[in-house]
Amino acid sequence: MSTHEDRLRALREQLKADRLDGFVVPLTDEHMSEYVGSYAQRLAWLTGFQGSAGSAVVLPEEAAIFVDGRYTLQVRDQVDGKHWSYQSVPETSVADWLKAHAPDGGRIGYDPWLHTKDWVAKARAALADKGAELVAVGRNPIDAIWADQPEPSRARLMVQADAHTGKSSAAKRHEMADWLKEEKADAAVLAALDSIAWTFNVRGQDVERTPVALAFALVNDDGTADLFVASEKVGDDVRQHLGNGVRLHERTAFEPALAALKGKTVVVDPERSVAAIFEALEKAGAKVVTRRDPAVLPKAIKNEVEIAGHQAAQARDGAALSRFLHWLSIEAPKGGVDELSAAAKLHALRQQGGDLRDLSFDTISGAGPNGAIVHYRVSEATNRPLEMDSIYLVDSGGQYPDGTTDVTRTVVIGTPTAEMRDRFTRVLKGHIAIARARFPEGTRGSQLDSFARQYLWEVGLDYAHGTGHGVGSFLSVHEGPQRISPVGSSQPGGDEPLRAGMILSNEPGYYKTGAYGIRIENLVLVVPQEVEGAEKKLLGFETLTFAPIDRRLIEGSMLSADESAWVDAYHARVLEMVGPQLEGEALAWLGAQCAPLGA
Repeated sequence: MSTHEDRLRALREQLKADRLDGFVVPLTDEHMSEYVGSYAQRLAWLTGFQGSAGSAVVLPEEAAIFVDGRYTLQVRDQVDGKHWSYQSVPETSVADWLKAHAPDGGRIGYDPWLHTKDWVAKARAALADKGAELVAVGRNPIDAIWADQPEPSRARLMVQADAHTGKSSAAKRHEMADWLKEEKADAAVLAALDSIAWTFNVRGQDVERTPVALAFALVNDDGTADLFVASEKVGDDVRQHLGNGVRLHERTAFEPALAALKGKTVVVDPERSVAAIFEALEKAGAKVVTRRDPAVLPKAIKNEVEIAGHQAAQARDGAALSRFLHWLSIEAPKGGVDELSAAAKLHALRQQGGDLRDLSFDTISGAGPNGAIVHYRVSEATNRPLEMDSIYLVDSGGQYPDGTTDVTRTVVIGTPTAEMRDRFTRVLKGHIAIARARFPEGTRGSQLDSFARQYLWEVGLDYAHGTGHGVGSFLSVHEGPQRISPVGSSQPGGDEPLRAGMILSNEPGYYKTGAYGIRIENLVLVVPQEVEGAEKKLLGFETLTFAPIDRRLIEGSMLSADESAWVDAYHARVLEMVGPQLEGEALAWLGAQCAPLGA
């Protein structure tokens, strides 16, 4: 099946054989992961869509693909509109679309290992209005037709030393055990891969760009745990590291283990655990308590060791990015640099910087109009040269044993237009507003989001993504529960209070379709703020990312005195952190980039 049209036709034939009138295809795995292993890339295989979030529905005569505002342009480039209708989330949900389009009395299939319990309930209710039925499949029909589907990774687990974690796995498990006792529960299911990696102080190589291993776990109220992972992935070093408090089982033994929990009270996270886990526990006669995975919040609140690791990783990463920006300033005006060669050069410089284990996501290397595609992924087919008098956007990051980085810089090749400078400066003003924000304890990210958008709103502009997401410690580059986003409590993490120790991105942007994209992204750490006379405990942000901001795109007359002072102070800190790692022409270039704006 060489074409996506062939694959869609084959799926419809398989659905007929399975006595189904439709099937839902999400982009996730058995762990509700954002980034998934190659074996779980069913949506991409079926449709051609290469984004990191989306889903699809296939019916006998029509099919739809659902993406959010980040992928509005990308989905049209990658998915054939002759065979698929494009649906925008959250305006249209899969459940709503099924309610409108599913055949009366039809049987719509879903894989219970790829959906949450809440999604199943909503879809089932929507279909019931049409007399249609939601049917759990025993085998995913895409797996039945995907002849060369990759096998799950067999890569070995790696020990993440306490020198990087700041706390032993045993200590983390005993804290969870104390919490379980307070909840009067016997055990907690850990299904999210980053939660498992964090709890057991291990890392893996099973998902590109995210150092996690395919596994499930049960943490018990006595501090012991059961870890379900393929035995060939566990070496003697990991066995010794885990110790006697962790019982090892094959990953395939997880579902039978759930069936053995009759009479036990088990905590399960409804956002991070699939419907099949709930169904197995309920069928076994366990009492299921829905609570958030007990690793989520402690993982998000970084300890002193993790913070120090992040700072060290950010300093090395900033030097690599600064070397790249210097190289770009010389080579791009000559011609011959394109999106692919630029991304490759940046990757090479990160590797030279020391101890890079992977990128933290596929580099977004967008020249001109490609920069307006928010989560653009360059390919041979879309590769564009960096042309004079145009904007280039590069969003990239690295996975280091001591930290995960994520940074975006927007630069002009040649001379910017007045509009480019205006838009860039409005984005910069929003970035500064977040960086300088002070707020009382208990403040949610949703309460801060408009700080970043206000200067775009003034002239009727906006951007279709959140302003900030959480970031892990040598883990997921998108880590909950914290974020800065306009959505409220209707979305997971939308109402999470920001706490000291959390790390988030600060990344407002502006995107002019068909022309250019602008984004300025640094990572920030939530820290206590001492303010004389304050009647509440206050928090603010400490910037962690250090690389110069393109001064040629800054319209100085649009900045207030305080904003200009922030830019100058930031650049002075960049020079202090990155300068000692550079030499020669690169150091001289950095000095010029970091000079005060009025100089």
